[in-house]
Amino acid sequence: MPKTKLFVCAFLLLGIAVLYGARPFPVHSIAYGITFSDVFAERLTGDWQKVYVAFFDDLGVRNIRLSAYWDRVEPSKDAYDFSDLDWQVSEAEKRGARIILAVGLKLPRWPECHAPAWADGLLPEERERELLKYIRAVIERYRVFSGITHWQVENEPFLSFGDQCPKTDAKFLDREIALVRALDARPILTTDSGELGRWIPAARRGDAFGTTMYFQIQNNIVGQFVYPLHPGFFRLKRRITDLFSGLRPKMVIEFQMEPWNKKQIYETDTDLQLHTFNVVPFDERIAFVERTGFDVVYLWGGEWWYWLKEEKGNPEFWERAQKLFAQ
Repeated sequence: MPKTKLFVCAFLLLGIAVLYGARPFPVHSIAYGITFSDVFAERLTGDWQKVYVAFFDDLGVRNIRLSAYWDRVEPSKDAYDFSDLDWQVSEAEKRGARIILAVGLKLPRWPECHAPAWADGLLPEERERELLKYIRAVIERYRVFSGITHWQVENEPFLSFGDQCPKTDAKFLDREIALVRALDARPILTTDSGELGRWIPAARRGDAFGTTMYFQIQNNIVGQFVYPLHPGFFRLKRRITDLFSGLRPKMVIEFQMEPWNKKQIYETDTDLQLHTFNVVPFDERIAFVERTGFDVVYLWGGEWWYWLKEEKGNPEFWERAQKLFAQ
């Protein structure tokens, strides 16, 4: 019976969203940003710094989300290496960019949970203690940078997804957030899945909220799956979340603009990538998000566009994104 009720509720919500979305909704201007992952860019191109600089100087990015991956920041216990992240933050500040800096165990890009190898054998309470130490070290180091506008604490913490990610512990998430609040006054961003998340538990914990927005995924059971959603679904979901969590600023923090196949992009044939995602859905998705009511949208896939342009001779995605950032 609970599953039946859940299905009925989901069906009704989708129906209401479709009816709600049928109402005219004016297209409005959007401030676009982008997520950058040095880990992912390195796997794709071998030179993540070149990709990063191109985001600013060629693509025209001025809003960027960065990640303080635990395994890269603390590769050995109590031995921190901030050199790569220092460089990223400094280069962004040189160009007057606004930075969202994400901290925590679960951060953008596969395998989602980025624990260092030395933490693998720790008991849960020991790992939590070490994780809090790392978060403290990151915040204390980067709170002097004025270009950082938000601290993101964990990435989609209420979504059960990722490789060897522990079960969500809301109480520990609250401890992480409380620690960051105690160390710096800048707003905390919390995030959740746009399609699968409930939003409210994440949104009520932060000062700002970011949703992902995916259109096509790879499911182990059905294979390629396209979400049958309308912009009205997100407008309605946002209003419901506002009602129960307050009128916090809300943004699209991860807007899918790259393919999702069985394997990682760098393990997938280029023809299959472009069969899964090409320039037609790129334009269609921009038209979609313009009708969702979000004023800030962070694109997901810039490293892939760069790789296509530089190594595959396909600049179409990059050039379309340039026009967006020039608006």
